[in-house]
Amino acid sequence: MISSNKKRISFICMALVGMGLASCKIYSFKDVSIPAQVKSIHIGYIENRARYVDPQLAPQLNDKLRQKISSQASKLAQLQTPDADYDVTGTITDYSVTTSGISNQRAASNRLSVTVHLIFKNHLDPSGKTVAPADFEADVTRNFDFDATLTLTDAGPKLLPDIVTNMTDEIFNKLFSNW
Repeated sequence: MISSNKKRISFICMALVGMGLASCKIYSFKDVSIPAQVKSIHIGYIENRARYVDPQLAPQLNDKLRQKISSQASKLAQLQTPDADYDVTGTITDYSVTTSGISNQRAASNRLSVTVHLIFKNHLDPSGKTVAPADFEADVTRNFDFDATLTLTDAGPKLLPDIVTNMTDEIFNKLFSNW
């Protein structure tokens, strides 16, 4: 009977902590910070210039990033020309595989690393003193593990949806989130 009560109390405590974290929005990544003066954005085509090129990566990444900006930063008009208030360009600079796990002296897992080099220009205030953020360049890198029995040719199409989603989220957060 006592252990049953302890389990209930533990469950209730965990539920309260979970609700508290959710209400504080500690784990919310929808906090988009766009100054009121910013009305437009240009997203240049992110080209794939990595040594190994997945022909599906750049088009899907570009589409997903534009969709995310439309849905979560909807007040910004997306322009086709780089003279928008914000101008974002980028290049996929790395798409490479390394061994990430060894078991019984054999590769057990491989890691695909994907890097996008971003260039952000704030045409309203390049210094970022009155209209943040300031101009910047940054690399966004994510790693994706897969079984070592698969080749990159086999694993790539299976990993592509995760790569596109995760890289889009990372780029979006780099551009718009203050956390």
